[in-house]
Formats: sequence, C-alpha cells, structure tokens
Amino acid sequence: MKTYSIIKTGDKVEKIKVEICCGTIEDVLTASLFDVDRIELNSALELGGLTPTSATLKMAKRSTQIPIMCMVRPRCAGFVYSKAQIENMFSDAKMLLDEGTDGIVFGFLNQDHTVDKGLSAKMVELIHSYGKEAVFHKAFLDLIDLGVDRVLSAGGKGKIEEGSVVLGRLQKKYGDRIEILPGGGITPDNICRIAENVKSGQIHMSAKKKCYDDGEFVAVDGLTLRKALEQLSQRKG
Repeated sequence: MKTYSIIKTGDKVEKIKVEICCGTIEDVLTASLFDVDRIELNSALELGGLTPTSATLKMAKRSTQIPIMCMVRPRCAGFVYSKAQIENMFSDAKMLLDEGTDGIVFGFLNQDHTVDKGLSAKMVELIHSYGKEAVFHKAFLDLIDLGVDRVLSAGGKGKIEEGSVVLGRLQKKYGDRIEILPGGGITPDNICRIAENVKSGQIHMSAKKKCYDDGEFVAVDGLTLRKALEQLSQRKG
C-alpha cells in the first residue's frame, strides 16, 4: 500500500501513512478508491464517532484489504463511563475482535480527566490477546506504561495547527515508545503543515462533507480526500 512523501532532506525521504475516519460502509467504499493505509471505522460521525455494528465491520472487511481499526465508544461527549457502559464497551470490543478488526480505538478517563489506568490496562490486555493494536482516543501520557500502541490526538483543545506543535514536541520525546497519530480538523489546506510539525509519519482525517436527507449527516468526500493526498504527494520539503 502506498505511503506519501512529505518531507525531503538530502537523500532521506520521510513517509506518512494516511488513516481515514469512516462512519458508514459508503465511506469505506469511498476511502478504498484511494491509496490510504488505514481505516478507522465508526458509526455516527456527526456525534464524534461511535461503535460500529459487527455487520458493518463484516461488510467492510469483505469490501477492502485496507486494515480496519474499530472505534469502541457507546455515546458522544466525554470518556467517563457508567458501569453498564463499560460492560457494553468490553462486550463490543470482544465482538469486533472476533469479527476480525485489526485493532480497537478506545478511551477511558477518570472524573478529573486523567487516564483511567485500570480500565485502559484491561482493554489493552484484551486487544493484545488477539494480537491486534490498541489505540487510545484523544489522550496521551500514562499510555506508554499501559502498553498502548498508538494515541490519536489533536494536541490540546485548540486548533490542530497549534496542537501539532505540541505533538511535535511529544513525538521527539516519546515517539520511539508510542505512535502519535495527529487528527482533528486536518484538511487539504493544512495537511502538509501538520505532517511537518509533528513528524510522526502518519495522519488521521475524515475528509468529510455535509450531506442532507431530511436532516444533515456527514460522509467521506472523495474530492476532498483526493486533494489531501495530492498535497502530500506533491510535497517536496
């Protein structure tokens, strides 16, 4: 699968993997038309991305050879969950792993917004027992000791342009111990700048557009995705 050149320094060319956030099987089919490296499969992108159904994962696996990471998130808003929601998340994660997902994206926080190490360690153990990747959704420190493989982050609550500078510093300090996946507001206009700021070798984006069917929803837009990939492929450093 193709990775896109973004920075050239002398004879060394840095590479970047592109992960596309998909909310429906149609999004998966659109993303599969392009040389992307990973898909993050969700439902309800309008709510920030929730757990997809096992039927959607099965159809997606039949439709593409691209590795698929599945979000496990029972509701929108934050990541402090009730006992019933936690039980639901572990059941969903096991079901999706049984159905062949290549990894699970999740997040557990305490009331003070620190990482819930106990629940996170338990989820990582489950995921790794299947030989799959554990990806923590939008938080960072303490995750290395828990064995998390990759963390998706915008680098703070502000815009990704500012956050990418923070992520770049974290990449320099911790990048050899955990993968840092910048995401959240990445567009064709800023994708090269974000990639250069972070230098983690990967990007997460939805390339979404607004659609309407008796109400608004979002979907992966092939034209936006093509433009973003062209920006990366044309980057000379």
